[in-house]
This record gives sequence, structure tokens and C-alpha cells, in this order.
Amino acid sequence: MFTGFARKFTIAEQAPTPDVKEAFSKFADGSPSMSADQLRCFLLDHQGELDCTAEDSNQLIENVLQSRIRNQESDTAKCNSNDVHHSNGQGLGLDEFFHFLFFDDFNGPLKSQVHHDMNAPLSHYFIYTGHNSYLTGNQLSSDCSDVPIIKALQRGVRVIELDLWPNSTKDDIVVVHGRTLTTPVSLIQCLKSIKEYAFVKSHYPVIITLEDHLTPDLQAKVAEMTTQIFGDMLYYPQTDPLTEFPTPESLKDRILISTKPPKEYLEIKQFKDSESEKELAEEGSSSPCLITEVEADDRINECDHDEEGLYARDKKSDQPSAPGYKRLITIHAGKPKGQIKDHLKVVGDVKRLSMSEQELEKASASYGADIVRFTQKNILRVYPKGTRVTSSNYRPHIGWTYGAQMVAFNMQGYGKSLWFMQGMFRANGECGYVKKPAFLIEKGPHNEVFDPKRTLPVKKTLKVKVYMGNGWSSDFGKTHFDTFSPPDFYTKVCIVGVPADKANKKTSVIQDNWFPVWDEEFEFPLTVPELALLRLEVREYDKHEKDDFGGQTCLPVSELRSGFRSVPLYDQKGEKLKSVKLLMRFQFM
Repeated sequence: MFTGFARKFTIAEQAPTPDVKEAFSKFADGSPSMSADQLRCFLLDHQGELDCTAEDSNQLIENVLQSRIRNQESDTAKCNSNDVHHSNGQGLGLDEFFHFLFFDDFNGPLKSQVHHDMNAPLSHYFIYTGHNSYLTGNQLSSDCSDVPIIKALQRGVRVIELDLWPNSTKDDIVVVHGRTLTTPVSLIQCLKSIKEYAFVKSHYPVIITLEDHLTPDLQAKVAEMTTQIFGDMLYYPQTDPLTEFPTPESLKDRILISTKPPKEYLEIKQFKDSESEKELAEEGSSSPCLITEVEADDRINECDHDEEGLYARDKKSDQPSAPGYKRLITIHAGKPKGQIKDHLKVVGDVKRLSMSEQELEKASASYGADIVRFTQKNILRVYPKGTRVTSSNYRPHIGWTYGAQMVAFNMQGYGKSLWFMQGMFRANGECGYVKKPAFLIEKGPHNEVFDPKRTLPVKKTLKVKVYMGNGWSSDFGKTHFDTFSPPDFYTKVCIVGVPADKANKKTSVIQDNWFPVWDEEFEFPLTVPELALLRLEVREYDKHEKDDFGGQTCLPVSELRSGFRSVPLYDQKGEKLKSVKLLMRFQFM
């Protein structure tokens, strides 16, 4: 595992660092071998693995010894027996203990299980959200397909966006980025793929956000299509409307629809309200009521529209018709028209509001507290501005710091912003739902809410030690980084979060070595650790050209496990590299 090929330079096997030797000696009590009980003490006291049992530590020793045997059998470069600290058969020697620390499936930096409270309303969670989920590339001319939808679901994305338009003959529905040169894909194909892949990564609910450009007849067809394809998977409220969103736990393996109510419904709603206004006027009232689509959304329950008659037509069968299109909408949506502040009022039924990244930044300058208060009960979706034609993304923290649950991203590209998004949703067992910090859910004693623009005192300090890395000689070609010599690796260690916590540091460059050992420590004082991400990126120093990429990861600081950790790295698109990992240590002060 720790040996590599030799080109121009001889490469020694990586040896345990002084910190590793010290921990081994301490918990093995000076013995050349660490017993199962001593390993359990190390896991409890040093690593904070409070759930570790005697059976677990015995099994770990067995796994480590078996792994070492397999590696030695397949390794043609035999170690010098004078340098190897073997176990006595009853525990782990120093080498085997060192080997164990690289087990990222057990000794990774984050918990692999869901561990947040999943019984709060949907509005209390950040939700892994896609934008134009059907696009394979840029926003103007790429193909529309179900393939990027499948890939997103396989990664744990929980919100899929579909833009619905009539086909060329106006008798069916296609998914396409309207008024562009993108090629369409059929809605039915997208829905079938969603059904098949919705819960392969996570059992928590999938929300389909629809951008609807359909006639009433085609809306009825959507209602029929979704109910037939999803069957019992499809959730919609039995009573309308919702005054509080259901919980992720109650919606396991269910699919929800979110979109604006049909225009016809809103028009009837406006007509009924105008009739009520006339009645009020006749009674002497002088309070006019002008209703926009979004405002009608707030009071949608006042009109019990004939959904079964208008939207649930089924003339070909004696079977009961599907619930109407409007009835299938669990999360009512709207875009702000007029004064944004008017749409941030927390009254009546819960809803979803959509803003572009620019609109949010502008609104936050004047109405920051109103936005935070709105997202405590309602859902805010933020989407990329229209000029991002290459499917680039914005910094997600502009939404998260105001409590926005659906920070919608183009998942088909790559770049730092997407790495941040992927990092956030490595939290909570990668289930696609991350419980928001308490300060974004609760009000203070004087009804105040969190102010992202206010600099707070340091809450805790994160100490990060980068010991070493390996795996590049397995995952990359011999001449990938340098043609004539081994690579010169260094690691960037950065904090991304609220502006006060931003930090960028890096290790020294280790020259001509496939197995770099840095053994360097960094401290990061954090004012809002709950929203902080630790970004790690390995680069290969190049004197004459841009430094080569050697792997990256982003990790939610609030989820980091203390102690020695094996940290796997990912490629530029977020795919896990097979062998590359860093040995690190995390401590909180």
C-alpha cells in the first residue's frame, strides 16, 4: 500500500510519523503489540468512537491482519525485515496500527450514518438541490436527457428540476430549456428514470420542481402520468393547504411535486376574491384587494376549485380519474413580483419562494432579517443567474447563511462552488438532507434572528494536521505530473463559510516524491463553525505552467471526527479517486 515504482529516484516506504508512534506507544503501554482492549481504549479516548465495542476492536484487528497479508502477498517490493514491527499474533504491531489508520471505510473523517433529527418540518433542512437537472452541458445548446437526472440521484441529490413544455404537435409534454437550442427529452422518460433511481442513494424524499409552460389539458396529462408512474410513491396532502411542511422521516421513499398552482385556478381564485370584494364594498368596506399569483398562493385554500372536473379528465376508462394537477402540488411555489419584502411575510400557509442569486444578494442588503425569518417556516429556492450559460455555479453560502433550503446548482459541471455543494451534503450520512443550525431555525429571546452580516466572536478553533498522502502512483500514470521525475506535491488547506471565517493556507512543497510527508499543522478560529467547510486540494507544483490537480475534497466542519483520520480525495467532477488519500488529524479547541 505504501510502496511505489522507482523512476529516477529511490522512494522509501512511508513510515509512521512521530505522532502515530507516540499514540501507539501510549495505548500499547510500551508493548510492541496493541491488544484488542488497548485498541478499543485508543478508539474511545483518542478517536472519540464512543460506540466501539470489544467485538468491534477484535474484528478490526482481524480485518487489518488479513489486509496486511493480502498486501504483502501481492507486493513485489518486500520490506526490510529490520524496519517492520510485526504483531505477536495477538494484536497489532506498529506497522499494522499505521496501516489501520488508512482504513477510510472505518476511519474516515465523517460519520457514514444518518444522525440528524429527521422529524422536523422540511423547512428546517438544507436540501441537495439541482437546477435544470435534465441538461447534459451548457444552458443554450446542449442535449436534454434523463442521464444527468440519474447521475444526480445516484449522488444523493433530492430536488430535481424539470421544465415542462408542449411538444411540437401540442399533444404531449417534453422537458427542455425553453426558447433555446437545447434538444428535448420526453417527460415520461424523465419520470420513469426518477422512479427507478430516486432512492438508490437515500431513502429520504425526492422533490420534483416543475417549471410549467403547459395548457390545462396538458397539465391534466401530467397529473395522470405522474400518478400512473409513481403510484403509491407519490405524496400529496389529503387536506389543502399545508400550514406546516411534513418531515423527511414521514416522507421516506416518497416523491413530492412543487410548482406554481395552475393559472386557471388562480384566475378563478381572483374572480372569487373580486366577487368577495364587491360584496364587501356593498357592505361599506373600503379595502381593495389586488391579488398576484404569489399572493393567491398564500390563500389558495379559500377556493375549493373543481379540480376533478377541470384537471382530472379521464374519458377512456371507467377507473377513477387521477387527482387533479393542482391537488398533486404539495409545495406551492411562486416568484416575487413587486416588492420582495411583501412576499417575505410569514403568515398563513407555507410556500416556496424562488429568487435568482442576484435577487437574493440585493434583497439581503435591505431585508436580511426578513429572509431568515421567512426561511424558518417557508422554503426559499435560489437559482443561478441567467448569464451562467456555461452551467457554472455561484457560492452556495449566499443562500445557506440566510437559511435557504434549496440552493439550486447545475450538477453537470465542476468547479470550486460545486465542490462546496458536494462537501455540505457529505454531512448526515450523505442522505441529501442536512439539519440547519439552531440559530437559523429558532428566534432569540427578543424575537431576533441570525444576522449573517454581523461578525461574531470566535466560537471554537479547529486544528488540522496534514501528515502525509499516498495513492497517486496507483491512480495516475507515471508521467502524468512530470515526464522525468516524481511529482512535487503540496496541499491547500482552506476554510469556506461566513466571510469572517474564510482562510487559505498551504503546506510546503515536497519535491520528487509520490508519497509526500508534510507533518504540518494549521489552526482556524471559527465564528460560525456550523456553516464552515474545510476544503483540501492537493496540487503538483510546476515552475513553468499551471500547477497540476492531484485531488480535492470538502468536508463540513461541524461533522469532522476528531483524531487520526484517513481522508479520501476526489477528482474535479467529484468522483472518488480509487486510492488517493491523506492521513490527517482533527482537533477542536
